[in-house]
Amino acid sequence: MLALESLTLDIQNSRILRNVSLRVGAGELVCLVGRNGAGKTTTFRAIMGYVASVSGKILFRDEAIGGLATHRIAQRGIGYSPEDSQVFADLTVAENIELPTWTRPGKREAKDRIDAAYEIFPKLRQYAARGGAQLSGGERKMVSIARALALDPELLLLDEPFEGLSPAIIPSIAEGIASIRRRGHAVLMAESNIHHIPEHADKVYVIERGEIIHEGKPGDDYPPEVMKVITGSA
Repeated sequence: MLALESLTLDIQNSRILRNVSLRVGAGELVCLVGRNGAGKTTTFRAIMGYVASVSGKILFRDEAIGGLATHRIAQRGIGYSPEDSQVFADLTVAENIELPTWTRPGKREAKDRIDAAYEIFPKLRQYAARGGAQLSGGERKMVSIARALALDPELLLLDEPFEGLSPAIIPSIAEGIASIRRRGHAVLMAESNIHHIPEHADKVYVIERGEIIHEGKPGDDYPPEVMKVITGSA
C-alpha cells in the first residue's frame, strides 16, 4: 500500500533522511521507532508533501505521490494526525471531526464516517459542543485521530500518539488504535518509547540519524546496538 524507496531529504543544507525504505501493507500496523530528532516526523511530513525529498520514491497504491500537494495526497486516502494534534481552537469538537467530510467526498456517507470516528473514541460525543481550546492534551489527541479517521482513509499516519499524555489516558488511545486496525485501516505509527509499541503490530522499523537501522517484529530480540539506541543509552 505505502512504500518508501531510498528516500533522501535535506533541510537547510543538512541531510535529515538517508535512503529510508519501508513498507506498509493493506491493513497492517507498522511502527517507526526512534529517539527525538531521529527523523520520524520528517518522514511523515515527506509522505504528506510538506517537505520535498532530494531523491527516492514515495508510492501509495503503486502510484508515485512525491511532489503532490498535501491536499491531493489526503484526497488519495492518507489521513494524518501530527504529533502536536493541530486541533482547530476556534472550532468545536464536532466541527473538527466533521471537517474532512467537507473536503473529501470519500466512499461512504459523511454521517457514517463521523459515526465511525465517534465509535473509536465514544468519550468525544459528550464534548461535541466544546471548543478545541478547552480540551486537555489527551482529548486533543483523540480529536486529532478521530478527525483523520473521518477522512475515510485507507492509511493513517499517527505521529507520537502517546507523547506527553498522562498514564490514565494512554489505554484509551491504545484501544482506539487497535480498534482502527480491526476495522481494516492500515496504520503507520511513529513512536519514541519502545514500550508503547502494540504487541499486535506487524512490523517495527528503527530509525536513527535519518537511517533505518533495523527491521523486525514486536517481541523480537533487538541487536545490542539497536537496543542502546531505542533505550537512549547509546
